[in-house]
Amino acid sequence: QLQLVESGGGLVQPGGSLRLSCAASGFTLDYYVLGWFRQAPGKEREGVSCISSSDGSTYYADSVKGRFTISRDNAKSTVYLQMNSLKPEDTAVYYCAADPWAAPKIFDPNAYEYWGQGTQVTVSS
Repeated sequence: QLQLVESGGGLVQPGGSLRLSCAASGFTLDYYVLGWFRQAPGKEREGVSCISSSDGSTYYADSVKGRFTISRDNAKSTVYLQMNSLKPEDTAVYYCAADPWAAPKIFDPNAYEYWGQGTQVTVSS
């Protein structure tokens, strides 16, 4: 059974940092495109950052460029999202996703088959 489990969410003050982790079980991540998405109340799920399976290329939404960093550790079957300089508008449920064929539509949630359950990130003073 293929599973993704996120962790690391929580409450943080503006300007603070969090690191999200997403651990895979039942499969290895070597050949999967990995993405982090978020969904705020009343809004559609949006792509935050993705990392390719082939050469490790990384992609970021304009809203998080320079603040967030995605990385993957295939040996640990884990993908990370380091979030710095957090803003209140970053508040959302964050999801990790994986799919071997997502590359052409890397920020399209419909391109991903496997999803974690989500972890809440709240940025507030």
